[in-house]
Amino acid sequence: MIERDDLKAAVGSGLLNEKQAAGLISLADSRRGARENLNPGDEPFELFKGFNEIFIVIGLLILSFGWWGVVALALGDEIVNLQDYAMWVTLAGAVILWLLSEYFVRKRRMVAPAIALSIMFAANAAFGFTAVMFEPFMVAQNDYSSVPFPLLLATLAIFVYWWRFRVPFAMAMIAVGLFIVAIVYAASREGRVADISEFFLLSAGGPFAWITLILGVLVFAVAMFFDMSDPHRVTRRSANGFWLHVVAAPALVNTMALSLLDQDSNMILLAVLFLFALVAIVIDRRSFLIAAIGYIVALAATVFDGDGAALTVLVLGIVLLLLGAFWEKIRARVLRMMPGFIPLHRLPPSQV
Repeated sequence: MIERDDLKAAVGSGLLNEKQAAGLISLADSRRGARENLNPGDEPFELFKGFNEIFIVIGLLILSFGWWGVVALALGDEIVNLQDYAMWVTLAGAVILWLLSEYFVRKRRMVAPAIALSIMFAANAAFGFTAVMFEPFMVAQNDYSSVPFPLLLATLAIFVYWWRFRVPFAMAMIAVGLFIVAIVYAASREGRVADISEFFLLSAGGPFAWITLILGVLVFAVAMFFDMSDPHRVTRRSANGFWLHVVAAPALVNTMALSLLDQDSNMILLAVLFLFALVAIVIDRRSFLIAAIGYIVALAATVFDGDGAALTVLVLGIVLLLLGAFWEKIRARVLRMMPGFIPLHRLPPSQV
């Protein structure tokens, strides 16, 4: 293994120049990524690298509040006609956020500011396109046909942002944006939604539950594409997969969980969750499983309050603790039972 002292010696001897040595060090650090200080088999996860990043995020939040305060003062009495100025306000905000991203994301490679800036860029794009293009009088009459297209443009803007800065969290926002566009488009075609259950129950007449299920499968497939291109979890492709799994799991379990809880089919729900756990173990994604189970617990606590739901939550808590304690041992046994057609060489290797 080449150490940093070897690189310094190479620079001193003229074999490498300082720029080349710095590039090699940067590449090595990037490949190690969040894996460097993790236990074997653990899942990389990073929200910030130090308190300075939190300091900068707070500064960005204060800056955003100040920006909108200045815009309100500049417009004065014309604030009621903000739609007329939305394009210019949005463009100015996008330029500022883009320049800040060039420095904090591409140059400084900060994690927390990257997440904050991607959220701000998405909110700015959604506000701008929606304020300019949607028809408020149509929306007041439950006609949402003018809403999906500006939301789609905002999602495309987030994709452009991701393409430039490769912020993994932005990939999750793209997935969420597509969900919102699909649901709003379906609502605009179906007319007024009579009951909220139409969005989630397979037994309902509307297409919303199937949209959630199908998009969940597609997002999971994209997440697996990123994961299988980086089985050792050392690049940002793995981070893209992480955030997509966080979106895909609730989407996949949403329709099934609500439909089963609505019918008091708790044992079938536990069987479905066992399948989710098996998939999470094979692909070595705790985030996929915890997002699915966390969503179900939230549903059981807020939407359903029967004895069966309480028992389901208790069982889920026990299962999570057992998996957390013996994840690697369980995964090693599961992988040994996998059939030969599963490409295990493109999945994280077992550490046991």
